[in-house]
Amino acid sequence: MGKIKIEKKDIWIDMTPMSDVMTLLLCFFMLTSTFLTPEPVKVNTPSSVSEVKVPENDVLNILVSPEGNIYVGSENKNTMVEMMETVTDKFGISLNGTQLKHFREDAMIGAPLASFTDYYSLDTEKMGEAIQKLSIPLDSIDGGKSEFQEWVTAAREANPDIRLAIKADAATSYAVIKKMMSELQDMNENRYQLITNLKTSSEE
Repeated sequence: MGKIKIEKKDIWIDMTPMSDVMTLLLCFFMLTSTFLTPEPVKVNTPSSVSEVKVPENDVLNILVSPEGNIYVGSENKNTMVEMMETVTDKFGISLNGTQLKHFREDAMIGAPLASFTDYYSLDTEKMGEAIQKLSIPLDSIDGGKSEFQEWVTAAREANPDIRLAIKADAATSYAVIKKMMSELQDMNENRYQLITNLKTSSEE
C-alpha cells in the first residue's frame, strides 16, 4: 500500500490588527502621560499615611533641599514669567534676550536677586551645577518682605487661585522649615500641602 502524501500548506498570520492595536496604545500613553519637571536638587521626602493627592495644575511648588536651600516654581510657564516680571520690575532688574531664554528653560527659581542676572548669563550646563549652591533667601529686605515672600506674592498676583505645595527633604533642618512656614503665616498663607511618600506596611 502506498504512502499518503500530505499536502504542505504555508501558515500565514496577518499582523495588521496587532500593529493597529500597538499604534493605538502608543498614542494613548503619549496623550495621557504627564512628564515630570526636572528638579534642581534631589529631595527624599519623609513618609506619611496621607493619600491626598496634590493637584497637577495651579500649584506653586516650594522645594527645600537637605541643606535648606529653597526653590519655587510652577508647571505653568506663563505664571513663572509673570512672577519674574513682577519681581524684577519691583527691584529694577532687567534680563536680556539670552537670560530670558534661560529663565524660560529653567525648571524652578532659586537664584537670589543679587546674583539673578549672573546666574541666567551662565551656559545651560553650568546653570545646573550653580543652582544646587543657590537659594531664595528667607531674610527680610530692609525690614520688609523677604525674597521668598516676594516670589510667593508674585505667584499669587499672577494666579489668585494658585495653591502652595511644600516638598522638603527628610533631612532638612526643622529650623528652616519653621522659618519658611512662619513667613507664609505672616502673609496669611495658612493653607498649603506637604508632599510626602506614602508609608508602606513594612515601615509601620
